[in-house]
Amino acid sequence: MNAKKEAVSILDGFKAFLMRGNVIDLAVAVVIGAAFTSIVNSVVKGVINPLVGAIGTKNLDHYSYCLKDPCKPGTDGSAEGGVQILWGSVAGAALNFVITAAVVYFLMVLPMSKYLARQEARKQARTGKTEPEPNPVTELEVLQDIRDLLVAQRTGTVDGVVRQQRPAGPDAR
Repeated sequence: MNAKKEAVSILDGFKAFLMRGNVIDLAVAVVIGAAFTSIVNSVVKGVINPLVGAIGTKNLDHYSYCLKDPCKPGTDGSAEGGVQILWGSVAGAALNFVITAAVVYFLMVLPMSKYLARQEARKQARTGKTEPEPNPVTELEVLQDIRDLLVAQRTGTVDGVVRQQRPAGPDAR
């Protein structure tokens, strides 16, 4: 009977975990990221690589450096006999990353931050508040106050070294 209750509580906990907003947001981000990767790869393959190809080869993977001779390309594209550094592959991956980061920033992050700033401005205009909310008390500050109170209690001083009394509890802000 106890094992059945434990299994039900584990399933309830798992369900609560999945229904949290950030898990759903993460799943959506992974799916969109996978679809977005194919778009970026197409842009790099169809636009960037031909532009690089105007200077050298169309495929960045062909750029390499030979540390130890002889570096003759084998039938499968690897070096025969020598030590070859494929810096073109690294440059291509870095280029993919920079393009992906730029597109995500300029097409997703920047517009969303502007949208959220406008929403916050509208909210402040509706409520009539122009000053920002005070900063919430950090966990470190609360722990420092507890330490100071314990020291004051141990030494018997009434005023102690407590800088400021803050209400305790999760609802106190």
